[in-house]
Amino acid sequence: MELLDVERSIVAIIDLQGKLMEMIYRPRMVIASTIRLMRLADLFRVPVIMTEQYPRGLGGTHPDVLAAYEELRTPKRRMEKTSFGCCGGPDFEELLSELRPKVTAGRRQIVVAGIEAHVCVMQTVIELLRGGNQVHLCWECISGRGEEYRKHALDRMTDAGAILTNHESVGFEWARHKDHTAFKAMSNLFKEGQITD
Repeated sequence: MELLDVERSIVAIIDLQGKLMEMIYRPRMVIASTIRLMRLADLFRVPVIMTEQYPRGLGGTHPDVLAAYEELRTPKRRMEKTSFGCCGGPDFEELLSELRPKVTAGRRQIVVAGIEAHVCVMQTVIELLRGGNQVHLCWECISGRGEEYRKHALDRMTDAGAILTNHESVGFEWARHKDHTAFKAMSNLFKEGQITD
């Protein structure tokens, strides 16, 4: 197990979309925490990938999440998909390689947020692990239609080798030291408070 390395990390935001967002467990927490995770990625210049599962049928990314994504200055890419897992086609791996061209799959660290935990997130995570990537799951940024679906999916993913974390731990691991140039901005972000429901 390793701490996150800012030079090897990529944030993946999986399918935080319209109709599904109305049905998930603790949607406000997921939205607020994911936005903060993206803001951290921006502070530390960590690339972000955002995916959408069949948006014509399910609707687009939640407007608050999309607005935060569009404000990012860090390298970012969006991808539509029809396979449930992001790794179901070549596009996702190509985006990972494009955003971190000098980091091999065995050294990449993917920080994951998204829905649904037991479908698209879990299939993506298991495939990423199988491909040799490290996967860090921000538990407060991951959900599904019901607490049990979320809990058992997180359990299965950690049993498979993913690391359970949260967006604050991610930020502190990227900073490593109080003298990091992004530390003060990160600290101010955390002082904004948490949404827990």
